[in-house]
Amino acid sequence: QRRFDKMLAFDTALIVLLGGISIGFQNDLFFKLKPALIESIMLVLFGIHAFSQKPILLMMGKRYMGDIKFYPEQILMMKRMSLLLFIVIFIHTGLIVYSAFFLSKEMWAFISGGLFYILFAFVFVGQWIYIKFIKRPLLSSSTEEEWVDIVQEDGKIIGKAPRSQVHGNPELLHPVVFLHIFNTKGELFLQKRSQKKGEFPGLWDTAVGGHIISGETLKQAITRETKEEIGIDLGNIHPIAKYAIRNDWESELVHTFYMQYDGPFTLDKEEIESARFWSVFEIKKLIGSGIFTPNLEQDITILQKFKIIS
Repeated sequence: QRRFDKMLAFDTALIVLLGGISIGFQNDLFFKLKPALIESIMLVLFGIHAFSQKPILLMMGKRYMGDIKFYPEQILMMKRMSLLLFIVIFIHTGLIVYSAFFLSKEMWAFISGGLFYILFAFVFVGQWIYIKFIKRPLLSSSTEEEWVDIVQEDGKIIGKAPRSQVHGNPELLHPVVFLHIFNTKGELFLQKRSQKKGEFPGLWDTAVGGHIISGETLKQAITRETKEEIGIDLGNIHPIAKYAIRNDWESELVHTFYMQYDGPFTLDKEEIESARFWSVFEIKKLIGSGIFTPNLEQDITILQKFKIIS
């Protein structure tokens, strides 16, 4: 490509420099440590990519990739692969240093050369086995799951994933709907989540909340969730806000609405342990006590911000 490659130039300079030092001192130790030095640089790059939020390898590769865009799932896969390569290269670097000091020149040559490719062969064969015999069956079993869209904060759809994969993966932002229900007294209807729920069991939560299934409109999603959870037909709803909630468990792009309704309700006993109307004063007094979900507490702030409650 007629392009000056800095890494190749650096590698060549190290060969000349450390080789020259080894010849001058009549000791090949400096030359033997050269591969470990190069791999230490790789370790730093893979470590930054794997253990921080800075995708340094993607940033370095931009000049070779042009306008190629990556989905969050691809960035996450690269982060996981960076962690795996960090572990392998860390082990290999340690073996190089050990062989340079304590083993024969022939063993050093094998460890610093051939063993490198053997280790990577094991990595990629292991990855192939994992994908073919473990990951793919799991994906096949998820075809009957609800699928949700993966979105950016502006709502633009950039992919999709099964519901089970967006839970526990905060890098996959997905859309949800929340509905707040007030009665004519201005009290707020809350549901107590079932103890069977995987997330926040037994805590008090928004009257209605759920994922937007891929392909659904906002109206379809909130109508379905309202009927499923509390057994009522959707009334005249009013939009409040759209915002992102991020925590260690998941990331949600929340579309929040409110409506007025006094009841009655038919609760989904699999999802909801109990439900009742709360005064706003009572809710505000108990915020931070650990009985409400973080999502509800954040939504109370949103309701105050938009003067839905005082």
